[in-house]
Parts: sequence; C-alpha cells; structure tokens
Amino acid sequence: MLQFIEEQLGQNDEAAITSASGQIGFLQQLTDEKAVLRAAVERLNARPFSVRDFQNPPMTESQALAIDRNDTLVLNYFVDALLRDTPLLQRQTAENMILMRARSILQQSNAVALNTLYSLESVVRSTAAVSGRKIIFFVSDGFLLDLRNSAMSDRLRRITDAAARSSVVIYTLDAQGLTSGMPDASTDVAFDPTGQLTSVNSGERSSMQDPLHTLAAETGGRALVNTNALDLAVTRALKETSVYYLLAWRPEGTGGEKERAKFRRIEVGVKARPDLKVVVRRGFYNFTPPEAPARPAAKNRKAPEEAPATQKPAMSAADKELFAALSSTYPRTMLPTSLALGYVDDVNNGMVLTASAELNREGFGLLGRPPGAGADSRAIVAVAGAVINDRGKVVSNFKQELTFPFSMLEDKERRVLYSYPFRLAPGLYQVRIAMRDPVSGRTGSALRWVEMPDSKRRDIFLSSLFLGERASAQTPEATKTGGGPDDVLMSVNRRFARASWLRFLVYVYNASKGAQGTPDVALQVQIFRDKQPVLTAPLTKLSTEGLTDTARIPYMAELSLATFPAGSYVLQLTAIDRPAKASASQRVSFVIE
Repeated sequence: MLQFIEEQLGQNDEAAITSASGQIGFLQQLTDEKAVLRAAVERLNARPFSVRDFQNPPMTESQALAIDRNDTLVLNYFVDALLRDTPLLQRQTAENMILMRARSILQQSNAVALNTLYSLESVVRSTAAVSGRKIIFFVSDGFLLDLRNSAMSDRLRRITDAAARSSVVIYTLDAQGLTSGMPDASTDVAFDPTGQLTSVNSGERSSMQDPLHTLAAETGGRALVNTNALDLAVTRALKETSVYYLLAWRPEGTGGEKERAKFRRIEVGVKARPDLKVVVRRGFYNFTPPEAPARPAAKNRKAPEEAPATQKPAMSAADKELFAALSSTYPRTMLPTSLALGYVDDVNNGMVLTASAELNREGFGLLGRPPGAGADSRAIVAVAGAVINDRGKVVSNFKQELTFPFSMLEDKERRVLYSYPFRLAPGLYQVRIAMRDPVSGRTGSALRWVEMPDSKRRDIFLSSLFLGERASAQTPEATKTGGGPDDVLMSVNRRFARASWLRFLVYVYNASKGAQGTPDVALQVQIFRDKQPVLTAPLTKLSTEGLTDTARIPYMAELSLATFPAGSYVLQLTAIDRPAKASASQRVSFVIE
C-alpha cells in the first residue's frame, strides 16, 4: 500500500484506505493527501480472527462445512476420534456432538464473513456521491463462502447492485500471496494418517479464495491471487480500468415487479468473436431491497419522563442544514465553496493556521436580489467551520454570519472571501467549512487536510505555499522574483488564467548560518504535470538583505503562465540549507484555465 501511495497514486487521483475492523477510524476518507494515507496505513495491524474451538482434534472451517454438507468421510474421522477419547459414548450421540461442533464453527465463520461483506458494501455505496468510475482493491486472506446461508447470498447480490449504481469495479487481492495450499509445521491441523481429510484439506485454499473470485467477477474486476507481485497486479488493474466501454439500456418492466426486489442478471458478449472475454458487472436489483428491520430496544429501558435541565436547546432547521453540510462525507456543491489552508510560524503566536473560504458568485448569481431589495441591500451567509484531529475529535470550531453587499456579486473583480485563524499543536488535522444561503436554503461545503509541523524543531522547514494571481496584458519574462504589486490577493480556488502571472509566497524557517554568519539557502522552483517536471528553474540564493530576524525569511516570486497549456499542475519549492546539508520542500496544486 505504501508503494502504491508513493509511486502509483496519480497527481489528480484520490484514494481512501478502509478496514472492516474500524481500526483506521477517522482517517477512512477519500483524499489526495499522501500524509493522510500514510497515517492510515500505519494504523493497520494484523488481527487474525480464529473461528476454531479448543477441542481436539482441531477442526477447520472447511472441515466444518463438509460435515454440515454430510461428507461422511470427514464426519467419521471426527466421530472416531471422539469415541477413542470417550469409549462409553454412543455413536449416534457422538455424531450429534460433532454436528453441533461443526455448526458452531460455521456460525462464527459466517458472522466474520458477513461483517466483512457489510463493510465492503458500505464503502461501495458511499462512493455513489463521487462522480466518475471508481476502483476498489479488496485485500483479504480469504474467508469461507457458505452460499446456503441466505444472508450471505443476498449480501453478495447487494454488493454487485451497489457497484453497478456507484460505478465501482472491485479487484480482489489475496493477502497470503503465493502458497502451496498445504498445511505446514506452524499450522494446528488434525493428524490424518487414513487420508479421510485429504480431499477437504487440498481444496481449502481454493475454497477460501472463492469469495475473492466471486466479488471480482460479479463487479467487473479480476481476482489477483496466488502471486507475491502485488505491485504488478495493481499496475495491471489500473491499466485495465482506465480503458473501457460504457453500455446503457432501459430494462423492460413487468408491471408488478416493484412489489418485491428481484435480482436481474446481465450477460454481454461480442458478436462473432467467441475468443474475446467481456468483463462486466453481472447484475443489479430492479430496485434495492430494504434492509432487515433493526432490533427493538430492550423492554426494561424507559425513556426519561422529562429532559434534564442541562439539555441543549433544540437546533433550528437552518442550523441543522448548515451542520449537515459541515459533517457531510463529501463536499456539498449546491453553493460552490472553495477552501485554502496556509500556516506560518508567527513570532508572537507560534504556528497559526489560516482557513480561507471563497464563495463562488455563481451560486448567488442564479438567485439575484431578493424581491424588494434596494441598491444598497446586503446578502447574509451563515458560515460554520471545524478543525478535527486525526482521531476524529473536534479541537476547534466556529459559527457566524457573513454579511456583504449584493454589489460584490455583480463586480467580477471582487471576491467574497472569509478567513479564520487557528492556533494548533503539531499534528495532522482536517479543516471543514460550510456555508448556507438563508434565502434559497442552498448549502455548500469544502474540506482539506493539513499537517502542522513542530515550530520547536531546529532543522529547516517551510511555511505553506501561498498562491496568488496578477493579471497582465504584456508577455512577461519567464520568472520574476522578489517584487510585484503588494495588493495581489492570495487565491483560494487556485484557478488562474493563462494570460496572468502566478505569484507565490513562502517563509523559510530555522536556516542555519554559514561561514559569513548569514544563512546560505538555495531555492529551486519546479512545476509538475502528471508527475512529470515541465519547468525546473535554476537554483536561486535566498536573500536576507535588510532582515533583522533571519529565523523567518520570506521569499516571493512570480511566474508567467503564458507558455503552459490549460490543465492541472503542481508547484514545488525546495529549500536547500547548504551549511547544514539539509532540505525541505512544499507542494501545492493549481489549475490553469
């Protein structure tokens, strides 16, 4: 997973790491921030769940399933072993005891499998809010698929249906890699000199892989099993899913089919080409069947007769909509909102993070002035924000109203911006912000992650990169540093015109002093597109002329965008502390329109 994050995650890609055990917690979110994904990987720990009991000889899940399916060889093996230990026991009684033991193991096995499938379906359905085609890599060491269990068969169909509705393809990876399929000295298995368990044991590995094959085949993916080269398998999967055909059709109705959910099978083939194999999602429900009703509350529980005195007042409907947007898994777009984060090491306040939100005027432009509003009327927008740490705990929040004249929406040169500062300790945080227009009821939200550095560190580090735009009718030189108008406003949405100059600002902290008693720092500016460098500027020595505090050195530069085609880019600035032989870098993405 770390190799995928560092090497295969594209510039415009987003990914999430989730676990059926819930051990990743708040970090289970779709993001393009590699620091978040690396932190999620660090929380993963192997938690093997053994469904075997403590009786002898040990019974595996596959053996329990064979006994439940009336495999007489496997049943007789365990009955004979039980009778040897308890010779006074009747054979019929021993058979019943072995059957009960096998069913108990199967119940545990089915519970683990269903929990895994529930978690997978939840992930698949949650991605429906994200537009476009998605790929899920389901990593597992396998589990038993008891299709006689109606709940398990239904859950597999629900996952297939959810994948079709959410545009998801599932590729399954066997975490055990390449194995012989036979037990070794580290495995606690029953001693079988008679060979009664041979057929079941030899097929156990393939039985555990059956759900991996089923999930992949039903959702249009592939099962990547029996290989240790998982990185190559992932690369192949990414290539396969990047090129595909999209088929659309309208299913024929049968009148009363809405009375109950029915699973429809799909078959696709290429006419006159039997040599070609079509990988496709194989089915869907005519409408999604409802979940089983929740268990009723315990009868001995009684609701309190009256609310306690400390109960908070009821939240208004408007506030509920605002906070629903703030806590939404994916950003709300009815009121387009942009968010930018930037931190600096302030002399008096330490590390300060500023969250800047920009309200897209198009969201209000569709509404116009409310009826009866005069020329000097003002718009009101409710704003709420929160800072959440990597454990999901809110460490800071705010709510207030933003008031501005409607004339700002009619002036294309003006923008509706809102900034809020936070003082935060070192660590990984997510900042969320939401806005609501009280006239239309529309809401918008945005979220970003930020990793706050430790200001007490002694080695070199950088502030955030702050981007701005300066329009110019002239064709400027490629790069200009250390100058420009002071009134250039930093951009929040980071979308710039090709005819403009890109301005960026950064602060260099803790640069060590060289032989002359002053910092000797070289800066390099690079721009990447699809991980490939499209501009690498020569090294520039950081100037400290006129500075009294060389522990905080600002650097500002301008870059012409005239030679770059429209698209998504990444600006990277690297500071090299020559005396200390250390370096630090910052990256920020932007779009040229």
